[in-house]
Amino acid sequence: MSSAAIKEGTLLWEPSEKMKSEAQLTEYMAWLNREKGLRFNNYQDLWEWSVTRVGDFWESVWKYFDIQASRPYERVLEGVMPSARWFQGAELNYAEHAFRRMTSERPALMFQSETQPLTTVSWEELRESVASVAAVLRQLGVQKGDRVVAYLPNIPQTIIAFLAVAGIGAIWSSCSPDFGTRSVVDRFRQIDPKVLFAVDGYNYGGTAFSRIDAVKQIQDALPSLKKTVLVPYLKTGGENETPPGLRDIIIWDDVLAERAELAFEQVPFDHPLWVVYSSGTTGLPKGLVHGHGGVLLEFLKFKGLN
Repeated sequence: MSSAAIKEGTLLWEPSEKMKSEAQLTEYMAWLNREKGLRFNNYQDLWEWSVTRVGDFWESVWKYFDIQASRPYERVLEGVMPSARWFQGAELNYAEHAFRRMTSERPALMFQSETQPLTTVSWEELRESVASVAAVLRQLGVQKGDRVVAYLPNIPQTIIAFLAVAGIGAIWSSCSPDFGTRSVVDRFRQIDPKVLFAVDGYNYGGTAFSRIDAVKQIQDALPSLKKTVLVPYLKTGGENETPPGLRDIIIWDDVLAERAELAFEQVPFDHPLWVVYSSGTTGLPKGLVHGHGGVLLEFLKFKGLN
């Protein structure tokens, strides 16, 4: 069909009956009928129920995906926006749920970059690495509610660090290393972080970009900072040398050398998981806080009901 023939309202694609019958959303609708006595004839009916009975909908997501909470919720929803409170009384941990389906049958992470071939990280390797990082953070005095920030690209170390921070109930925030130093400081200085994770640099378009000077500037601009965990991403062989000009450095490989069991701090449903930011086009970037429970339910809904 040519673009000229496409008009508003033209149906471009429709899933097959087999695809519909095997969809997770179809199973969810069957579960609602089976467990709740709710029958919906089509997606529109389901959507209408989800936005008019929001408490019932999100409680069904909780139960359908079998959320594991160390303390149960007392009520699903109290109040309305902007003062709405969800699942009060419940305690859980986002990172704990990330490991609920760990298996030896498939990897936890797959990664490839301009300079590194496709590699995989098993679930067991991921769990051991997260436990090591969490143990070191605790040794550094990071506690529930403290902030930990990252100046990292999309690499496995970033996932490991985030899950460790979430696992101990600390609060995560990150910026890409291609951000200018001022943009990073404008964000991180608002939340007084205790620890910074940072790379020495990154590759893009066949060119290596060192970020050592930027890391030093970030360190100098954050008086609350106690330690920086440096990921030697541009280097090979895992050299444990601290680049000149940086202070209070722990090298990533030394962190992973710590051996510990992984334990998850239980936190309230709305306990902050991470801080993201607005663009900063009108004044300083505005911090936006997302909680453990809210992110968990939204991700399960988004990925699981398709």
